[in-house]
Amino acid sequence: MVPREVGRGGGGEVEKPQIFNSTLSKVTGFITAYKLYIRMRMREKPVEGQVQWILSYVQGGTVDVWKENMMEELDAREVEYETAEKFLSNLKKEFGEEEEELVKVVELRKLEQGGRTMEEFIQEFKRVARDSEYEGRPLVEEFKRGMNETIRRKLMEAENQPGSIEQWYRRAMALDRNWRESRREKKRLRRRKEQRGGATTNNATTLSVAEEATTSSAGNNRACSNGRSRED
Repeated sequence: MVPREVGRGGGGEVEKPQIFNSTLSKVTGFITAYKLYIRMRMREKPVEGQVQWILSYVQGGTVDVWKENMMEELDAREVEYETAEKFLSNLKKEFGEEEEELVKVVELRKLEQGGRTMEEFIQEFKRVARDSEYEGRPLVEEFKRGMNETIRRKLMEAENQPGSIEQWYRRAMALDRNWRESRREKKRLRRRKEQRGGATTNNATTLSVAEEATTSSAGNNRACSNGRSRED
């Protein structure tokens, strides 16, 4: 179980990062955890102390050799870091940048809107695209591929197509909202029509029953009249 500590100033609990080793595939998530912990628990410590603390969590496999070399370079003042974030960036470059980028590329190519709103899809798309190194036209093409066909077709058939990825985001969100509102309005109209149809059927049934009752009453009256005539 990962230990927790209470943040400074009575804040919420801070979860200590897990051990980093060269076999981890999600490097970015672990580095984010280190940054958060440093900001909440070690902000007042010097950068050298922050870097040494991070290195204490670097253990296992080939990463031990890198750690030993790094500690020797730090002791000899061969390398210095202005911030702990820069040290973490170097760590990511050494062990996870290429692998993380490949993971993001694969994830981006599998990403589809499905039943989500365009706003939800775009937020997820931005998150995955951030570390994929995709930009410009290739990024736009992946976004077009992932959105639902109805919205994609409308944007492709538009007289003035969007240019940048931000324009694609804005136009796609607007079309998606309009499309969803149109579907909701159609459903409301269909329900109203069905309700009116039910009311018409009920009225017709009531009239039919009333007509039958009137016909039956008239028949009874005639029978009574004929019976009195015979008695006379």
